[in-house]
Amino acid sequence: MPRIHLGSWAESAVSWLQTHLSWLFDAINTVLTGMYDGVNAVLGGPDPLLMAGILAVVAWWLRGLLPAVLTFAGFALVDSFGLWEAAMATLSLVLVASLITLLVAVPLGIWAARSSKVSGVLRPALDVMQTMPAFVYLIPGVMFFSIGPIPGLIATVVFSMPPGVRMTELGIRQVDGELVEAATAFGTTPRDTLTRVQLPLALPTIMAGVNQVIMLALSMVVIAGMAGAGGLGEAVYAAVTKVDIGGGVESGLAVVVLAIYLDRMTGALNQRVSPLGRRAAAKAAAAARGLAVLRYRPGTAVATVGVVVLALVAGGMNLARSGDDRQSVAAGANIGQGRGIKLGYFPWDEAVATTYLWQNILEDRGYKPDVKQLDPGPLYTALAQGQMDVQFDAWLPTTHKQYMDRYRDKLTDLGAWYGPTSLELSVPDYVKGVDSLEDLKGKSGLFGGKIVGIESSAGMMGTLNDKVLKEYGLDGEYKVVSSSTSSMLADLDRAIKKKEPIVTTLWSPHWAYGKHQLKKLKDPKGAWGKGEEIHAVGKKDFGKDFPEVTAWLKDFKLSEKDLASLEVAIQDGGKGKEKASARGWLDAHPGLADKLAPVSH
Repeated sequence: MPRIHLGSWAESAVSWLQTHLSWLFDAINTVLTGMYDGVNAVLGGPDPLLMAGILAVVAWWLRGLLPAVLTFAGFALVDSFGLWEAAMATLSLVLVASLITLLVAVPLGIWAARSSKVSGVLRPALDVMQTMPAFVYLIPGVMFFSIGPIPGLIATVVFSMPPGVRMTELGIRQVDGELVEAATAFGTTPRDTLTRVQLPLALPTIMAGVNQVIMLALSMVVIAGMAGAGGLGEAVYAAVTKVDIGGGVESGLAVVVLAIYLDRMTGALNQRVSPLGRRAAAKAAAAARGLAVLRYRPGTAVATVGVVVLALVAGGMNLARSGDDRQSVAAGANIGQGRGIKLGYFPWDEAVATTYLWQNILEDRGYKPDVKQLDPGPLYTALAQGQMDVQFDAWLPTTHKQYMDRYRDKLTDLGAWYGPTSLELSVPDYVKGVDSLEDLKGKSGLFGGKIVGIESSAGMMGTLNDKVLKEYGLDGEYKVVSSSTSSMLADLDRAIKKKEPIVTTLWSPHWAYGKHQLKKLKDPKGAWGKGEEIHAVGKKDFGKDFPEVTAWLKDFKLSEKDLASLEVAIQDGGKGKEKASARGWLDAHPGLADKLAPVSH
């Protein structure tokens, strides 16, 4: 069977579309960004508890008093996690994506229900849309619209559309044919038959499709956090990449609160808008027993008044707050004059540390840095497209060679700020007589015959097993135990607390060298190979757009000691406090900010 180069054909098609239809993608991006920003401004503008009150009033109107109380408690819990803005950003993305999806899916479902040929054409297309791995949709989204909420929104629309189309078609096809014939016999036009007979009777099934669309949209929005969509998806992704159990639980619970709220409200909405639903709700209320106050649901007018009153209070509070907003710039060094600068990073310790360090420094110099976490691929793509300005963790010439080769003419190398990096095996400093890889020979009993490693897929694990152990004659004596970076660090911490011998994989720079007293085992034979340098890399026009920052970054250097202590400060500060931790470290090193970002007088 000859090789079918479908992947290269797809790349060619994407390249052609980028070249010839960039104006269309820009227009779509502008419209969708406006919609998202508008909804996010409405949902994220009010005080969190006031907005939770508004959502609780909606729950009271749709389901009753007890669901309203639970709604308020759930969203108050999200606010207590410090995830309110992320939750509202996710809710905004879900609502906009669901609205667009339904505006397309419902007409398509009606068309498919009225035409078997249309249904036959749509069915395989919907199968592909629903079964294609969700991550795949992010690739063209990033290529056409760069990073941010819009690629996630587009991918969400595509992924969540099939149930909307199918449930609409199913609902209309399930309407009793005799009713349709009766309406036709009485002279009803096809349009009136659809709007007055078929759609009202199909509405419960259509609303079930709406519910499924919203649930799928929420699941996809979390995945879209990998492409910079922000919101809870970014929080979940950050927790996963950092193996942050606490952050994962909190952000996961916030997603659960949103999911339950949207599921229950869309389910109850059917009882408000559908004649069949209202009839079923009336029967259930008549048969129900218990406190009447718990079953009471206010009328639409009362609920509207409640929402409007809370919205007016929230608007008044926002106006009062906006009058008190002031921007402070340290020591009159307002070089940036409020200009925005976008800093990207992927969740590697040195990247997190330097990004938040420079966020503080740039704020002190009058800039408005916007920090966003991304995977390396989307981040380099965003830099090449000018959607991000700079990142501080390019490992060159090897680790990130593929990205630099692909985008070299669209990037600016701002120089190395650290190097050389190194891979090594390390032991605690209380382990005597082991200072080199050669010293491990014949001492496997001391370390239990094992070397604690990281992920088996990591490049250094391959080098360790295939080269280092053989070079020093250790391959038959030691077993390399694969785990994860977090597990390796936890095992190292446990051994140090018990003063037990342990040998682990490590690399420089790493915060563990600042937290623990460790020895890097010397490599006299050079089995680990040469180290790399860590560069700052900006977009193509970075030097033109930010000449002062360019000069600072070209002179930027951090020693291993300073970098390790900065990483330890951020680790000790905990999740969500990276900026404050970097600020505390910077304040503890007086004069460093002026050295890294000097101001001409």
